[in-house]
Amino acid sequence: MQSKRISRHLPSFVAMLPTTLFVVIIYLGCMAWTVAISFTTSKVLPVARWAGATQYERLLATERWTVSVHNILIYGACYILGCLVLGFLTAVAIDQKVRFENTLRTIYLFPYALSFIVTGAVWQWIFDPQLGIEAALRGLGLESHIGILSSPGTAIAALVIAAVWQGAGLVMVMLLAGLRSVDGEILKAARVDGIPIWRAYVSIILPELRPMIVTSVVLLAIAVVKAYDLIVSMTQGGPGIGTEMPAKFVMDHLFERGNIGLATAAATLMLLAVLAVLVPWLHLEYFRKAKGGAR
Repeated sequence: MQSKRISRHLPSFVAMLPTTLFVVIIYLGCMAWTVAISFTTSKVLPVARWAGATQYERLLATERWTVSVHNILIYGACYILGCLVLGFLTAVAIDQKVRFENTLRTIYLFPYALSFIVTGAVWQWIFDPQLGIEAALRGLGLESHIGILSSPGTAIAALVIAAVWQGAGLVMVMLLAGLRSVDGEILKAARVDGIPIWRAYVSIILPELRPMIVTSVVLLAIAVVKAYDLIVSMTQGGPGIGTEMPAKFVMDHLFERGNIGLATAAATLMLLAVLAVLVPWLHLEYFRKAKGGAR
């Protein structure tokens, strides 16, 4: 019996073997190497000279890193909240059986198909004083000297707007799929009972969408940690270090400043941030459910 089971699953094991080896050797191996290098004195080239937590102490005392962490907290909170709110409202609007639903769904999802480099270039043109919104206002005879990308506060806001424009479509698709799985009789019963429609969505529908919302938050949070190409294409981390992000800090120290030890220490902290998001989610969504189902 056991031999039959093994022979039945053997082709699947063989087919998955290359992918498994690739993940273990490339992904996990590179992660382990990055963490190990962060405890050395590596500069331009990696060396095996142990330095303890020196790189982490230097990193936490670096103003540029502190600013980048502050920026990513603001950017991440606004980006995730903006995508969730806009995605939910768009999903609710499309769920009303509107005409040209497929066309609208494609239009709303289209920005997500673009790379962040393209998104950043488009929004940089929009916010450019000589080409975009300000130029249009001057063309209408209105004086405009906002300089959206020339001030740290407004530049962060511009990054959030561009990122939400791209990411809200993904949330819309996931929440729309969830809305389509909710029994329509619930809203009908709420109308009969005189419950306001907004209250029905907040108190009844949103709890039903919890798995989709949690998954959306995890995907958006990982995108926040990896934020690099949008920043490079829109602001280059400027003005000054006003829109610096951790991923840009890592890439700059790896390839421009020649400080591998400091860059890998920053990358390790980013890895810990990702694990802090993924591990609780995996526990809640899979392991706890598996234990509950086994009882």
